[in-house]
Amino acid sequence: MQQARKTALVTGASRGIGAAIALRLARDGFSVAANYASGTREADAVVDDIVAAGGQAFAVQADLGKAEDTERLFDAVNSRFGSLDVVVHNAGIQLLGSHAEMEVAALDRLIEINLTAAFRVLSRAARQVSEGGRIIALSSGTTAVLPPRYDVYAATKAAVEVLIGVLAKELRGRGITANAIAPGPVATDLYLKGKTATELEETAARTPLGRIGQPNDIAGTIAFLAGPGGEWINGQTILVNGGMI
Repeated sequence: MQQARKTALVTGASRGIGAAIALRLARDGFSVAANYASGTREADAVVDDIVAAGGQAFAVQADLGKAEDTERLFDAVNSRFGSLDVVVHNAGIQLLGSHAEMEVAALDRLIEINLTAAFRVLSRAARQVSEGGRIIALSSGTTAVLPPRYDVYAATKAAVEVLIGVLAKELRGRGITANAIAPGPVATDLYLKGKTATELEETAARTPLGRIGQPNDIAGTIAFLAGPGGEWINGQTILVNGGMI
């Protein structure tokens, strides 16, 4: 008898780290729901790549800053798959500025998308993920390094780490693990934008491996947590930054 495919929802899956996660989980045999906010063409391209490789996937638009969209997203996944084994909450935004220059509106937006939306996704995931499943949220390595101008962004990501730590305890008895991944600098369009070659070389030099992370580096860690090897890791925030100092 053929074993049923496990299912996964990846938020913010149209590009960068999210796209790499969706592609990797599909390669590992998951049927994937690829969420996106506005990048329809990019999300469709991720799904096309998965299907072309023999996998199963569909794209679903939802602005996670809206409560009704979050509910619609999970309802769509339930309608399509019937069950949900893994939720990877990757969607988020990055706005930078010092205390002296950041406007309250930017702070409110960071809280809305990086914290409130994460709370909604994790809350619905806690209700919908099947017994023995996985819930994984993306934090940021800035919570450990605390670089200038990242304070509010890092604060919202640190809050996600707390949500995950508590959620892992609240899921007792269901065999579901909850963990956070905190990536260091990763060569996505968002990270590379506006940075000079010198700045990128200096960042790469801060890791013993001598390079900036790639989306597949993060996707590989997610795949480990989502697979059999990750079943005894729970309530943790894993720093994935190549040993950056």
